[in-house]
Amino acid sequence: MEALTEREDTSTEVSRAAVPATTRSRPRLWIGAVVVIGVLVLIFVLTHRHRAGGSYAAWGSSSSSDEPVAVSVATVGTGDIEVKLAAIGTITPLATVTVKTQIAGQLQHIAFTEGQLVHAGEFLAQVDPRPYQAVLEQNRGNLRRDEALLADAKLDLARYKDLIKDDAVSAQQLDQQKATVEQYEGTVEADKAQVDAAAVNLGYTHITAPVTGRVGLRQVDSGNYVTPSDPNGIVVITQLQPITAIFPLPEDDVAAIAHRLSQGATLPVEAYDRSNSKRLAVGKLLTLDNEIDTSTGTVKLRALFDNKDGTLFPNQFVNVELLQETLHGQIVMPNAAVHRGAPNGVVSTFVYLVQPDHTVTVRPVRLGVLDGDRVAVTSGLRAGDIVVTEGGDRLRDGAAVQLPPDPVANAGAASAPGAVSSSSHSHPDGSAKRR
Repeated sequence: MEALTEREDTSTEVSRAAVPATTRSRPRLWIGAVVVIGVLVLIFVLTHRHRAGGSYAAWGSSSSSDEPVAVSVATVGTGDIEVKLAAIGTITPLATVTVKTQIAGQLQHIAFTEGQLVHAGEFLAQVDPRPYQAVLEQNRGNLRRDEALLADAKLDLARYKDLIKDDAVSAQQLDQQKATVEQYEGTVEADKAQVDAAAVNLGYTHITAPVTGRVGLRQVDSGNYVTPSDPNGIVVITQLQPITAIFPLPEDDVAAIAHRLSQGATLPVEAYDRSNSKRLAVGKLLTLDNEIDTSTGTVKLRALFDNKDGTLFPNQFVNVELLQETLHGQIVMPNAAVHRGAPNGVVSTFVYLVQPDHTVTVRPVRLGVLDGDRVAVTSGLRAGDIVVTEGGDRLRDGAAVQLPPDPVANAGAASAPGAVSSSSHSHPDGSAKRR
């Protein structure tokens, strides 16, 4: 038995000695690797949670309702609001005249320069006057001849009146002589008319400007034979000073404009360029048309401009603004303060009104006439109220706001006519926004 036990112990030692040392250490290595991996995963999870928590905390703090929102504000004031009607107009001269010859003949001379400003009665061109001068002289000769015959007939009539008393001539001869005198009188009158007509035709050879204006490009050169039937004439004269603009307005505005004109009011009109950025001229409303265009529902109006600087040109398109009336003593605020939506479940127009505790409240308002970047308020506000003009998209009812330095100090400007004061807030990036 002892021998058997010793044999078993010997076999066990032999089997242990036959197993390599690396094989025995593998379980320990796996256990160590698992522990390391677990520690790394734990560190990653904790780090990820810390970053996510920090990002969430940062987002929550930025969107927190407790942090004031930087805004720009303006003080509501009182002032005048201009009711203006806008339209697109066309510059139209008061007179555009095509200068034509009144008689036929050779064009001898042109006295104007293309583009020249001429006055009414100024010499423009000359047609050969010699044929018409000859006709005039001929008619004058006929007149003198017939006047002599008339004078002789009158002398004979006087003799017949004396002889009839002595019965030296018959009554028939006396009547015939009276008829002869009347016949010559008619001939003399006709001769005088022919002399006048010939003088008029002779005057037509000297062509003058019928109106004051600028001449265009000449349509015919010297030496050509011109006639009254020529379609283009000699030149076109366009009156530029003064000049008018014709523009349409909706028929709904006709009654108010006609009422102002009937009261003798002068309605100012401003003309702007095509981009509506530069004012070209200031004039007044001259008149309106006598009927409404049924196809467009508009009526045409004519405005008058002196155009002394020549900025308005015929057939030029302009943007027209007609000042219909001026409303005095209106509650006025910047149009930038107006918001449209349904803050209380009801669709309305509202503003964010700044409270003394630097919070805002939603205040529904009723708007009047818009005048540029200002708007009249018919209800909801009063002079001296402070409204948010910039930054309102980040506000809600009751939100705290960060105001510019001393915004209430501008409230005194509300008493000045037309005053709407505004303040700016400097942003962290160094830029300043102003309304």
